Amino acid sequence: MVIQNLYNLPQKRENSIVIGIESTAHTLGIGIVSHPPFKVLADVRFEYNPQIGGLHPRFVTEYMVGNIGDALEKAVKEAGIKASDISGIAVALGPGIGPQLRVGATLARALALSLRKPIIPVNHAVAHIEIGRLLCGKKDPLVVYISGGNTQLIVYKEKRYRVIGETLDIALGNLLDAFSREIGIAPPYIVNGKHAIDICAKAGSYIRGFPYTVKGQDISYSGLLTAALRYAEKNSKELNSICYTVREIAFAQLIEASERALSSTNKKEILMVGGVAANDYLHGKYIEMARERSVNYCRVSKKYAGDNGVMIAWTGLLSYLYGSDVPIINAVARQRWRIDEVDILWMP
Repeated sequence: MVIQNLYNLPQKRENSIVIGIESTAHTLGIGIVSHPPFKVLADVRFEYNPQIGGLHPRFVTEYMVGNIGDALEKAVKEAGIKASDISGIAVALGPGIGPQLRVGATLARALALSLRKPIIPVNHAVAHIEIGRLLCGKKDPLVVYISGGNTQLIVYKEKRYRVIGETLDIALGNLLDAFSREIGIAPPYIVNGKHAIDICAKAGSYIRGFPYTVKGQDISYSGLLTAALRYAEKNSKELNSICYTVREIAFAQLIEASERALSSTNKKEILMVGGVAANDYLHGKYIEMARERSVNYCRVSKKYAGDNGVMIAWTGLLSYLYGSDVPIINAVARQRWRIDEVDILWMP
């Protein structure tokens, strides 16, 4: 990791320590990082996992509110810092689920007021990319950002990340979770590091006739989900093969869109980030594709693929070095805050 090659950072401030607060979906994360040199001082996570069904915002919010004090106390203790050591408070203000976003925003405003520290808004998607770029050492990659709520192909151009391909309806993670839930194999969605659909697909084979939709560099998953659920209603004994087919089509669509994006941008690097990046089967397909196209590929480490406070703290620190804090009154949740609305000031 050579930070000087990845970032154009001002030299006027040193030894900065930033707290990062993540609460955009089902993970409450408090991360604390310092720079220079880059160091993770604390990484505390509380993850809400439903016993039945999907994520209900009210229940997730209650879980976060009930644990936020312990999370902060644990993080500060782990980092071994005093209030006077802190340079700024970074918080993910969007995109995400409104009630959960407001939990993190409220904590950030309270800390900024009580400690008299600047508050730094962080776009959740930008944070996924920056922790990936940092850990993989990628300077200018085609980014494949995949999670429960996002499926996007992203490149950097003229001080902003630009979305050059994305899902037209539901995200890849949403497809996998919703399908698994509806056919009764989840929750839990992840068992021993594998998604329920991967476990189900192990004994399956390909079924012809399911929809495959790639339009330019965009993709669609809702038709595949509907077709698979209808087929499963009438052919419950073929469940393993249905799982296999849904997974193969979903991943193939993403790979094809990525190959098209590589061709149109002439990028030589691919970086995969986001919670679904932890999927080893998809990772294997990208390794194979990258080898065939002679491009350099890396996925963010599994530890930082899912939502976490460290990525918010690191991106907040980058913004802090450029003085991108905001008045406390403006630190409010932005559910639909798109990545291409954010100025990226630290790119060389």
